[in-house]
Amino acid sequence: MDFALSPELRELQLRVRSFIRERIMPFEADPRWGQHGPSETLRDELVGLARAAGLLTPHASRELGGMGLSHVQKAVVFEEAGYSALGPTALNIHAPDEGNIHLLEVVASPAQKERWLRPLVQGSARSCFCMTEPPPGAGADPSMLRTTAVRDGDDYVLDGIKWFITGAQGASIAIIMARMEDGLATMFLSDMNRPGIEVERTMDAMDSCFTGGHGVVRLRGLRVPASDVLGEVGQGLRYAQVRLAPARLTHCMRWLGQAQRAHDEALAYARERQAFGRTLGEHQGVSFMLADNEMDLHTARLHIWHTAWLLDQGERANFESSRAKVACSEAEWRVVDRSVQILGGQGVTAERAVARIFSDMRAFRIYDGPSEVHRYSLGRKILAGRRDASLRQA
Repeated sequence: MDFALSPELRELQLRVRSFIRERIMPFEADPRWGQHGPSETLRDELVGLARAAGLLTPHASRELGGMGLSHVQKAVVFEEAGYSALGPTALNIHAPDEGNIHLLEVVASPAQKERWLRPLVQGSARSCFCMTEPPPGAGADPSMLRTTAVRDGDDYVLDGIKWFITGAQGASIAIIMARMEDGLATMFLSDMNRPGIEVERTMDAMDSCFTGGHGVVRLRGLRVPASDVLGEVGQGLRYAQVRLAPARLTHCMRWLGQAQRAHDEALAYARERQAFGRTLGEHQGVSFMLADNEMDLHTARLHIWHTAWLLDQGERANFESSRAKVACSEAEWRVVDRSVQILGGQGVTAERAVARIFSDMRAFRIYDGPSEVHRYSLGRKILAGRRDASLRQA
């Protein structure tokens, strides 16, 4: 593996860094950023800035207007964008749209790409991914899927309830996972304004970085034409892995930027704040926390780059993706937690971005698979000797 950035990638990194700091971070005090994320008007303004800067949806293919970034290139760009919680929204690389764009590029038909994918890439539409359900339905275990899809002539009729659906409020496109009569899972595409699909409410959550928040979506006799099945009937769980394995990694990339931001603020404070006759950073307890932050940031970055490199080599890297999700989410959380401690009272108020980062990041250890579920999966693969071939060859 070569960790050196090409001149072109270094130039792109600096462009994104400058854009985030100069154009996006000033919006962090904007009152349009509320409990359920940036408002639609704020999102549109941020997206417009990225579009004008030539940085919108860089992970999409060049054919659709993106930059066609590799996974390693995304690691660099997404970390820089994540330095502000509004950065991924501006660049149109936030969840769930980032993962949905990837899934549609891989699986959707040409007609579906024109109808649903192109508006997502252009930033003129938002989407949601409707898989998670309230108990006893599917959560970390997708085999517990209870939403049903029954064939009726040229349509499928969907019934069920989904919750914790990120970005549901205000989304115009939904990717819905449902169980067929034979028990196999299938993905469906639907406009959110169709009769039979409704956002019942928006859930109050700790995080506030996703436009539209997290919603409860009710499906009552939703009719979806057979032409709007995403991919093949019965292949929903396989397509979920197409989406989720890279999406776990892009979460790690974006949150690494937030962790770096928290560390930078804590470091600046430790250099300036005086206590007991010296700066905070001169006290061993604080300097040790800063050192631990640097080690956790470095470890997370190595996990991301290694897994991204494997994906660029065409490896499935499912084992490494799960491992990176656990290692990065926990390392990045430790960085933010220590940064709050170093900042003291400043770290728990809106005076600093770190307090918001703290509230947002706690959920990272849960969504896209809780750490415990990934550990369970990793342990089973280790015992069965089923780690990815790339790992054994390393």
